[in-house]
Amino acid sequence: MLKALCVYCGSNPGLSPVYMESAVALGRELARRKTRLIYGGSGRGTMGALANAVLDGGGEVTGIIPSGYLENEAAHRGLPDLRIVGSMHERKALMTQLCDAFLTMPGGYGTFDELCEALSWAQLRIHEKPTGLWNINGFFDPFLTQLDRAAGEGFLKPAHRALLHASGDMTTLLDRLDLAAAPPATEKWL
Repeated sequence: MLKALCVYCGSNPGLSPVYMESAVALGRELARRKTRLIYGGSGRGTMGALANAVLDGGGEVTGIIPSGYLENEAAHRGLPDLRIVGSMHERKALMTQLCDAFLTMPGGYGTFDELCEALSWAQLRIHEKPTGLWNINGFFDPFLTQLDRAAGEGFLKPAHRALLHASGDMTTLLDRLDLAAAPPATEKWL
């Protein structure tokens, strides 16, 4: 089983209630599975709803936030494990170190950046951790189409396109990540 899952999601709630409801459902499931949540440390939006649901279910949460974003992202002050780092680069590196796999939910630029970096680092063999995309409400359909086009145009090898596990069903996706998670390998940090 996954011991720690890094979840990338938004510091905004999104317009449809399905995004906040999904964050709560994921948090409850992580607590049930006894999987520690590793995330960006905000108490806002889907990030806050996710963390609160894990904590409410008796689960463990590690939030990681850059010092410059303590107020901007409204750091979750109720976390027993809130780690403050110096930069976004340090944040992403520490999140990668602490997790067994990644799961991405709908979000904005930061979420897309984190997802693409996790995939790029897997492509470069900096880590060997599986990456999942929870396609809630078809949010990522255009992104998945773009990845398929990149593969079809020869910019993305089929093996690298296959690094992303995508599903609209949370349980299916968590089970896939659980199966794909390998024991921690030696990681090459840039």
